[in-house]
Amino acid sequence: MTRGLRGLIFVATVALVGYGVYRISLHAGVQPIPAVVTQTADAHRAVSTALDARIDRFLYDRPPAARPGDVKLVALSFDDGPYPVRTPLLLDMLADLRVPATFFLIGNDAEQYPLLTERIAREGHEIGNHTLTHPEHFEDLDASQVAAELSGAAAALGRYSDDPAIRTLFRPPHGRFSEETVRAAQRAGYHVILWNDDPGDWRTKVPAAKLAQHIEANASAPDIILLHSGRIATIEMLPEVVARFRRAGFTFVTIGDMMRRLPVSAIDHPEKVPV
Repeated sequence: MTRGLRGLIFVATVALVGYGVYRISLHAGVQPIPAVVTQTADAHRAVSTALDARIDRFLYDRPPAARPGDVKLVALSFDDGPYPVRTPLLLDMLADLRVPATFFLIGNDAEQYPLLTERIAREGHEIGNHTLTHPEHFEDLDASQVAAELSGAAAALGRYSDDPAIRTLFRPPHGRFSEETVRAAQRAGYHVILWNDDPGDWRTKVPAAKLAQHIEANASAPDIILLHSGRIATIEMLPEVVARFRRAGFTFVTIGDMMRRLPVSAIDHPEKVPV
């Protein structure tokens, strides 16, 4: 190997390393999986754990060049239910705080408690699809099973609300999904909604103060927060969290409203902010 060729290889190597460092700096703090996978997004590129998809996300996923002026939006999302006693307490709290939220409801539970489902819609909250039966391992379902879960839930929820989000916004049970199940949901016309922050209120015996501390420490603009209906600690921490976000200049919105007001790239690449 000639000295000139060795020098060329050295320069190329340095350039590649430098570019890698540059890309890493751009991706500091960026989620490895997007908060929102739109109905038209490339599912493989968005959620696959395959090396080619991970490299593609690393190299090309980036925040918007110009961030919108109203980027300080926060959406509270509540999975599961509705449940007797605790869902009404949650709705009472949201009404007192004048906060709209997005409820991802289970079709079978909505049919069991139709008055609660109607109340959620009547009080101005958004209703999304969380499947008919809440399968434990949604990621293992085939395309026909995914379609049946989504259509069954949409039919059940549609009996009590005409919210279009029932047929456009979907969150997979337990946050478990595969590239195949995401594709099936997209074919059914859904955006797959994940989150920017999961404080872990689904764990047992997590105190309200710890939930609030996590949410405040991980606040971002914008922010989709994963929460669960039927959790007393979640209800208890809401006044402090809402007050802190509002003092920091945030506006509470539904997920659908956030998607109408912001580009998905801004939601997938939020900026950490103090609250």
